[in-house]
Amino acid sequence: MSITIFSQGRNTSRWENALKERRPGLEVHIYPDTGPAEEVEFALAWNHPPGAFANFPNLKCISSTGAGVDHILRDPELPAGVQITRIVDEDLTQDMATFVTAQVLNHVRGLHRYKEAQRSHTWEQHRYKRTSDVVIGVMGMGVLGTHTAQQLSKLGFKVHGWSRSPKLMEGVGAFAGMEELPTFLEKANILICLLPLTKETADILNKDTLSKLPKGAYVINVARGEHVVDEDLIQMLDQGHLSGASLDVFREEPLPEEHPFWEHPLIHVTPHIASITNPASAVSQILENYDRMRHGESLINVVSKNKGY
Repeated sequence: MSITIFSQGRNTSRWENALKERRPGLEVHIYPDTGPAEEVEFALAWNHPPGAFANFPNLKCISSTGAGVDHILRDPELPAGVQITRIVDEDLTQDMATFVTAQVLNHVRGLHRYKEAQRSHTWEQHRYKRTSDVVIGVMGMGVLGTHTAQQLSKLGFKVHGWSRSPKLMEGVGAFAGMEELPTFLEKANILICLLPLTKETADILNKDTLSKLPKGAYVINVARGEHVVDEDLIQMLDQGHLSGASLDVFREEPLPEEHPFWEHPLIHVTPHIASITNPASAVSQILENYDRMRHGESLINVVSKNKGY
């Protein structure tokens, strides 16, 4: 038995090396050099070639190399009986919370303005809000959203979370379901999207949703580009309803050179670097699932195909 890596546009050698270092003697294949198709039972995947998994009749488990699994579930030829798992990793979680916190503080303290002032040799002090005066809304209260919300709450921000079902925790207000979304949005000075990408959440950051935010609200998207309707976001910025946006994910990546996000003065673009899986810390859970699969045991971090997360 072996582990086969399916990936397009990513450096697979880091995963191969991490697996072999942790498990000397483990056979690792890189698609399309898989060896006999009937021997492929465990796959490691990110942005795999569509339809690739359909060629392996004995495939039992596909492990995403990240926290998201939408790139796997969107495959129309995904084998029905295969279990899907994802990465739940402390490094990945903390990296996300740190990045989001940095974007929040940059906005609240207006640090970008001082960079602009430095270029023109302008000495000018600006007023700023204190953390206790800012309400943050976190959309998506899974592992990443929960940890991010808790970290922001510890800094003194008023934090609310919105999710499919209520997630009760100290220091974070709980909102759930579409019926409570308008009230959640009306309170948020800063909106952070950490939702999984599903049929229900695609295009959720549209004109109708964004218009319910208070005037001057700031949007941070570190989930998936498909959550945002690009034209609607630009319209809300141009009309002055939103004060700005920090975007780390996009519908097409890399972001095309001609995309208006690049040049928009109120949009901060980063190239999907908010939280990147560290193979060295993640391979232990991958190998645990590999061993569980071999011994017929229940897997960890299994994804519900119906829910999409």
